[in-house]
Amino acid sequence: MLDDEPGRKRRRLWVHPIVAQRPQKGQFHKLYTDLRLDANKFKSYCRMSIETFDYLLICLHPDLNFMDTCMRRSISAEQRLLVTLRFLATGNYFASLHFEFLLGISTISGIVCHTCKVIWQRLREAVMPTPTAADWLRIADGFYQSAQFPNCIGALGGKHIRVKKPPHSGSRYFNYKQYFSVVLMALADSDYKFVIVDIGAYGSTSDSRIFSVSRMGERLRQNQLALPEPSRLPGSAGPPAPFVIVADEGFAVSPHLMRPFPRRDLDVWKRIFNYRLTRARRYVECAFGILSSKWRVFQSSIQMKPDNATLVIQACVMLHNFTRIHDASTDADLGLNMTSSVSLDLSRPGRPGTAGLAVRELFADYFISPEGALSWQMDAIRGSR
Repeated sequence: MLDDEPGRKRRRLWVHPIVAQRPQKGQFHKLYTDLRLDANKFKSYCRMSIETFDYLLICLHPDLNFMDTCMRRSISAEQRLLVTLRFLATGNYFASLHFEFLLGISTISGIVCHTCKVIWQRLREAVMPTPTAADWLRIADGFYQSAQFPNCIGALGGKHIRVKKPPHSGSRYFNYKQYFSVVLMALADSDYKFVIVDIGAYGSTSDSRIFSVSRMGERLRQNQLALPEPSRLPGSAGPPAPFVIVADEGFAVSPHLMRPFPRRDLDVWKRIFNYRLTRARRYVECAFGILSSKWRVFQSSIQMKPDNATLVIQACVMLHNFTRIHDASTDADLGLNMTSSVSLDLSRPGRPGTAGLAVRELFADYFISPEGALSWQMDAIRGSR
């Protein structure tokens, strides 16, 4: 027999006997039906309600449904989605999912990557559309109601997603936290949903640099984000203020991007501004916390190539917004006038940040004015609250 010849590699099995028992012993066939009988258990398993899962399946079904062949039956769209959600919800290795679902390791890898790509493509326009001027006004109203920061159109931040070191990548992915990562740069609203994201930058790159070269940053500089026209701050008779994004010290100040005052030599005026800005900026940090708490693939290093890790992050961002929209009512969130007649010239000459400094001063003045002050802000900056 040829298979018995010395040195010849033995022929691999077409289907391993254990995998062949998938219809009888696989987790999908044994557990899925029972899970649908218990709403709480189903949500714990899939990180979404049964109704939301069914609607998601309807949205993705055309791209997850494959034809049976004369060689084998195709894996159903339901099973493909369930395998992917379980991977995203737990971060389990493909080898572990192999023994749970009795699918080949390479099959699971292909299913996860394809389904993540489909989630990004199918849901993007529905759950993270390009914002219009009306959308920015709605977001600004949300920040004013929840964080008392007027004319704020989003909180900007970056999150390092731990990944396996790509071969021959040098130190490009090695970040200041001493591990390998890619960066999720996101703009979040006051409902902890992501408005705009940029995914996949090297972990060694600074947040400011990532933002400046991203499509989001480029469009902001060129006034292509359809931002509303500047408007007066509530109750103020001062000059109109532009709509702004709030961020931390890692970003450069500009007319549409506010960052805190440097921590040295802070007086009351600056400390109050920093406090008010931090109250608004926390929403992006909370959004990152909700994201990584729900989708625990982020709790450990993603053992995939950077391109595939980017697909996973994109899918989780889409699912985050999708569940915030459809399961928001059941989610537990984190416990979370000085009159002036001087006009504000945003085009005055000087360094690029000069106009941004003028905008920051306008907001800082407003926050200590009778129209913009909060009753507890002095106690907060003194540490009594």
